[in-house]
Amino acid sequence: MPTKTGESWRPAPVPETSSLTEVREASRECTACHLYKCATQTVFGEGPKCAPIMLVGEQPGDYEDVAGKPFVGPAGKIMDRALEEAGINRSHVYVTNAVKHFKWEPRGKRRIHKKPNSREIAACRPWLEAELRLVKPKLLVCLGATAAQAIFGSSFRVTRERGKVLSSKLASKVVATVHPSSLLRQPDEESREREYDRFVVDLRAAVKAASEA
Repeated sequence: MPTKTGESWRPAPVPETSSLTEVREASRECTACHLYKCATQTVFGEGPKCAPIMLVGEQPGDYEDVAGKPFVGPAGKIMDRALEEAGINRSHVYVTNAVKHFKWEPRGKRRIHKKPNSREIAACRPWLEAELRLVKPKLLVCLGATAAQAIFGSSFRVTRERGKVLSSKLASKVVATVHPSSLLRQPDEESREREYDRFVVDLRAAVKAASEA
């Protein structure tokens, strides 16, 4: 789906290929929305092409924008620990984001995450669709509201549906849960531990659903 940039509409240049590497290379040249102008680079997904589980988050953050890899910052470290507790080896899953460029606003010398809008998510949707088509995961895990709404639509609420095994047009089995960054925003240690435990429970539900696929 194209998105408007100024006066022109530019579709995402997703190649017709069975090669995930070729799609990844093409994503580096994407100008389907304006976010590429302020991002360091495209942050495409990574992981094995035949991964049984795909995890999709919102967008790369500051650490990911610099490294060019998804989920390598503080939220990624929490996710890795939770994956391990849930019995998931990160090297065996495919990890990506609904939006491939870092959207941010300056705050002093820092670059602060800014939530992508529906137009930006739509511009990136062809890349996510290509990843799903090529990886063919048994189960898709949506991390946070933006990822879940990219799959199910704007009316979807993670708070109502988290941990349930659902289905969509893009994936036959989907489990939605919170984004690991939300655990970092909890007001105190007790809340962080409680929400972390709930996050692990959701991931375990995903493991069980993938094994039954």
